[in-house]
Amino acid sequence: MSSVPKPTIGLTGGIASGKSTVAKLLAELGVAVIDADALAREVVAPGSDGLREVVQSFGAAVLGADGSLDREALGAIVFGDPEARRKLNAITHPRIGLLSAERIVAAQASASPYVVYEAALLVETGAHKGFAALIVVAADATTQSTRAIARDGSSQEAAQARIAAQLPLADKVAVADYVIHNDGDLAALRGRTLAVHDQIMRRFGLGSAEAQG
Repeated sequence: MSSVPKPTIGLTGGIASGKSTVAKLLAELGVAVIDADALAREVVAPGSDGLREVVQSFGAAVLGADGSLDREALGAIVFGDPEARRKLNAITHPRIGLLSAERIVAAQASASPYVVYEAALLVETGAHKGFAALIVVAADATTQSTRAIARDGSSQEAAQARIAAQLPLADKVAVADYVIHNDGDLAALRGRTLAVHDQIMRRFGLGSAEAQG
């Protein structure tokens, strides 16, 4: 096995832009994908130290009937309360960071040609600067809104408010190494994802998608 570290690529995008679908398509191509949202749930899973500390800080009202974290109840507490949000971040962020590092190290030993770290706020936090490259999945605001309404069952006003609350997608695109536009169907998205995968393979001297296939 080569001693040269596999490049770790950041993957982000706006609400309902198709970031998670791109992550799945990359995984189908044999790329190790680490999902930051899944890690965020893992560090507060039932029985974890993270959940225990959250309950100590915010009370038993944040627990569901099954003993798992009631994310809506917790969200209602921290929404609009910077101090509560800071307290929650102090509990979860170090644990997510440690788990992320462990998963990236594990992926280095896998057959994956490179590693993808999928997270919503890479650009907002400045974390994108620490990756070998950044992929941004983009869709126009109308497409985002339509998808968010269909996916979440939210109103158009709620969907638009969520989109407006995020960093403008243009700001993410501006710092991207690769942009995957997703205003079409799944077949078009698959083709664009494969093209970016091939560009990454060539850029980092990993071969090509055609050679792999």
